[in-house]
Amino acid sequence: MRLKRFSKNSARAVLVVSFFVVFGCTTSTQPTYLKENIDEAIQDICKKEYKLDVKAKLIGSTLWIYLPLENIFTQADKPEKYIEYYLIERNASELKDKTLKVEYLIQQIPEQEKYQEIKYSKSAVEKIHCVWKVLRRVIFSMERGKRNEPQFFVLVTADIKTGIIIQELFYYLDLKKVSYEFISWTEYQHRSIQDIRIAPQIIGDKEGLYLEYKDITLEDFLANQIQHRIKLKFQKPEVEKNTDIDKEILKVIVYTLKAYGFKNFSSVELNNLVTQNKIILNQAAIWARPTE
Repeated sequence: MRLKRFSKNSARAVLVVSFFVVFGCTTSTQPTYLKENIDEAIQDICKKEYKLDVKAKLIGSTLWIYLPLENIFTQADKPEKYIEYYLIERNASELKDKTLKVEYLIQQIPEQEKYQEIKYSKSAVEKIHCVWKVLRRVIFSMERGKRNEPQFFVLVTADIKTGIIIQELFYYLDLKKVSYEFISWTEYQHRSIQDIRIAPQIIGDKEGLYLEYKDITLEDFLANQIQHRIKLKFQKPEVEKNTDIDKEILKVIVYTLKAYGFKNFSSVELNNLVTQNKIILNQAAIWARPTE
């Protein structure tokens, strides 16, 4: 639980700093990059300018970047206190055959006071920041309008000494919108999907050989974002005690689908594993609901 809490607070704080430094008021003067050489361009710039050996791989319209480091985390000088009063035992979303299925087992628990005891190391912050700088340069200098141009980006930061992976998935248009202040940074945090996990197989892996590279579809991204928003809503938490869990999750679904204007679905199915309550709504019913 401490690791999960860390991924939502300390890791996000690192990206807030990096983002506004990298995506702030500067304008790129670099030449346009083509889809065909975007992976090599990122690797070359990271190596020549920052002495970072990253691996970039373009799969369809998804660009993967693998950053192998050591000792990403260190003990926090002043552990951050937080309150926990919801427990998520199951949180799964899938959009398949035009049906969005959301299954969850979330229960309110007695209030618990906990502490976040780890943080990013200074060295890791600097190196991640450098990769974001390179991404900014290349992404916003790319030649757009090409078929299968990168739409999704996955930055994988791996601690090859301890086997911890931090994976961040984001959508090009969301990055563009927050950079020009069409959406807030808080909203961008909810749209970009961060996952932190233990993967012993990546220990010593400097090449990213154990990653499962795949092309991300919009359907995959939206299903994962709904799951991510549910996690933030109840682990942060963003809701009060004794809230109507079904209602809050339905709000997440409606908001996410409307935010992207996504209509390539026929129905939404909610399955509450605690109450055994099932809710099925068609597309018209979803679009008729308010976002708040």
